[in-house]
Amino acid sequence: MPSVIDTLKERGFIEQMTHDQELVAYIQSEKVTCYIGFDPTASSLHVGSLVPIMALAQMQRHGHRPIALVGGGTGLVGDPSGKTEMRQMLTIEQVNHNAESIKKQLSRFIDFSDAKALLLNNAEWLTTLAYIPFLRDIGRHFSVNRMIKAESCRTRLESEDGLSFIEFNYMVLQAYDFLELFKAYGCGVQMGGSDQWGNIVAGIDLIRRITGGSAYGITFPLITTSSGAKMGKTAAGAVWLDPARTSAYDYYQFWINTDDRDVARFLALFTFLPMDEIRDVAALEGADLNIAKAILAFEVTCLAHGAGEASKAFQASSQMFGTRVIPETILPSSTIPRYGSTAVDDSVPSTDLPIEVLEDGIAAFKLFHQAGLAHSNGEARRLLSQGGGYVNGRRIDAFDDLITVNDIKDMSLILRAGKKKFHKIVVQNKKSN
Repeated sequence: MPSVIDTLKERGFIEQMTHDQELVAYIQSEKVTCYIGFDPTASSLHVGSLVPIMALAQMQRHGHRPIALVGGGTGLVGDPSGKTEMRQMLTIEQVNHNAESIKKQLSRFIDFSDAKALLLNNAEWLTTLAYIPFLRDIGRHFSVNRMIKAESCRTRLESEDGLSFIEFNYMVLQAYDFLELFKAYGCGVQMGGSDQWGNIVAGIDLIRRITGGSAYGITFPLITTSSGAKMGKTAAGAVWLDPARTSAYDYYQFWINTDDRDVARFLALFTFLPMDEIRDVAALEGADLNIAKAILAFEVTCLAHGAGEASKAFQASSQMFGTRVIPETILPSSTIPRYGSTAVDDSVPSTDLPIEVLEDGIAAFKLFHQAGLAHSNGEARRLLSQGGGYVNGRRIDAFDDLITVNDIKDMSLILRAGKKKFHKIVVQNKKSN
């Protein structure tokens, strides 16, 4: 099995790593504990948070222990990273409410049972700190000259509003989080967005200065769409993981509308489907690429909302925008409903066909004509010769291809002409007299 670093690199997660060779050796030599912090300034995470969430899930799948750290303490201060103005100050009650909501969302992606992963809140140690001892024991290890050179501080210092003293403390507090997790849980790796590089490095340095131990950092690239838009932002606003703010159906629709250029990349980042299958998506186009989008939408909705809600969203989308028959040849590891889905059963006209017809074999063009997908045998020949005919998602290569019992799926054949014309052949077991 490849190391988790290989997996994260292959899937596009890693932008930078500290101490590259040492980090790889550390992760390959033992089961490690890693962490990512999540900001509780809202009651829900959104699609923009999926990269760190999936990174923790990938770590767990490779046998490592993830810590999801909800910033109940740092959320009272506010991270200046990526912000040109000071965040709105939240009350302790607001932060605690948001932290509890975020825990529920993370639990869909990460298994917290039997201490396979930990979900912690830094309010547990930050809100009880004594100011003078903290300054003497921790603050003395930080150079203001170095802190103001960090991108998060520099951007704010150059802004009209400047950087408040309370926000200036954020780097120190995040570094202290890393130290606390290192000492209490043996956590040696912190991961985060590219804007967290300075904070992560500060934590690594603090651990070395106080304990003499080694710790490591990984940052993720900022994920944007091929059109340059920030991930998870739409004209209607953010796409949330909380179904009360973004329904499973709307979540599914967000993903099915993915730009063609982003499908393979998003499958690598936001699903667990094998990379060998995902690489094949790069060669798809037209209707087949749209099928890959449906699989992307189904898989990510499964993770955020569960398989039941994902199936409902898939069926509802099929009924609204046309039935999708998903062939087994495209991303075969996906659990998306394929042949015989209720969307097909409910909305597609059907006819019965004795099984002995398929035992003998029937030319594809004749079957399409008999099913009413072409007005004549000649029209059916032209349709199939142009690559416009499918049986159970398989494109017909020649108009006189024989359709046989080997093509039966769930005692039926789903015929498709072009993009939206379907017909279901229900195969009858009893032979005609």
